[in-house]
Amino acid sequence: MQLTILPNGLKVASREMPALETAAVGLYAEAGSRHEPARLNGIAHLFEHMVFKGAGGRSAREISEAIEDVGGDLNASTERDATNFMASVLAEHVPLGVELVTDLILEPHFVEADLEREKDVVLQELGEARDTPSDIIFDDLWSAAYDDQPLGRSVLGQESSIDAVTVEDLHDWRRGRYRAGSVALIAAGKVEHERLVDLARARLAELPAGTIEESEPARFTGGTRVGRSSPDQAHLALGFPAPAQLDPDYFAARMFSDIVGGGMSSRLFQQVREDRGLAYSVYSQLHPHSDTGLFYVYAATARRESAAAAQLIEEIVADTVETLTQREVDRVRTQSRAGLLMSMESPWGQAHYVARQLFVYGRLIEPAEVIAELEAVTLEEVREAGRKMLAGPRARATIGFPAVRAA
Repeated sequence: MQLTILPNGLKVASREMPALETAAVGLYAEAGSRHEPARLNGIAHLFEHMVFKGAGGRSAREISEAIEDVGGDLNASTERDATNFMASVLAEHVPLGVELVTDLILEPHFVEADLEREKDVVLQELGEARDTPSDIIFDDLWSAAYDDQPLGRSVLGQESSIDAVTVEDLHDWRRGRYRAGSVALIAAGKVEHERLVDLARARLAELPAGTIEESEPARFTGGTRVGRSSPDQAHLALGFPAPAQLDPDYFAARMFSDIVGGGMSSRLFQQVREDRGLAYSVYSQLHPHSDTGLFYVYAATARRESAAAAQLIEEIVADTVETLTQREVDRVRTQSRAGLLMSMESPWGQAHYVARQLFVYGRLIEPAEVIAELEAVTLEEVREAGRKMLAGPRARATIGFPAVRAA
């Protein structure tokens, strides 16, 4: 991995994979939904949509044709912490990939008529999410976990906040959030680092220097959200405060989560699904942010089994703290190592890995260092991390479950 920082603060990083014939080029920006003012909740995601309507002198159709004429793919995603733009191309078309992803943030067209049409598209996306309990329950969970805070708001936004966004708001969002110190241009695959730096200088040297304002620190509050009923299925999500990305017990907490519900050999899968047949989908994950984390359990079950499933899940999570074994710790340690290395066998996976290291640690970290952190975690540290998470407040979101008293 190689890293160069331009005079304006822009990070340019690469992972050369010379045996390949393809490359992934990504522009990563610390401009997510948690950076939005409440009245414009959803603007980060709407911005991501709008830049594809035209940028850099190309129309929406011309953008699509430019990438597909060379057999590539251009896509983007918005999260609570960031917005990412990614082009996958043959190696000889890396300059075009850089041109397209940088055009999106440097020269978006933002036409009023396009904005009104795209608002309708986003509202349809919001409606689809609300019609999908397994999607919308996680917005409910984050809302309960971080009540009345930016981190707890939906990435998609709300009807009223989406409707309120103007063309000038989009320009303000770009000027305020897409600053060189908070943006990274990253490529992986068959790329040459110095060539990538030259492309970055040519395209992004004039990007305003500086970083974005710090987001409001998140505070886990806990609480309950009860969604509208689903005809046949019941959905449950339980959330607990977890370590942030840089906390010393992060890896131990992640391993605890994996033991609870990280795969088919996990306790939740074996006991809830295999032994009792109470749920088709049941798992746990730990989702870290820069200043907080969320350990959560999710299950989808038949309504008639919802009470039994919920009770068993509670028992399994609580019991794991005292009864987890060295064999389980060793298993999830190996799973984590394998998952990391397997994810990095593609240019896209490598680019995302490099981006994560830059934005979390501020430097490039070889996978061997991450694996060493995993290897150092002890059984007692995993147990203590689990105990600490379960001792705090909790968040609960349900759809189709009986209403419960707030924790």
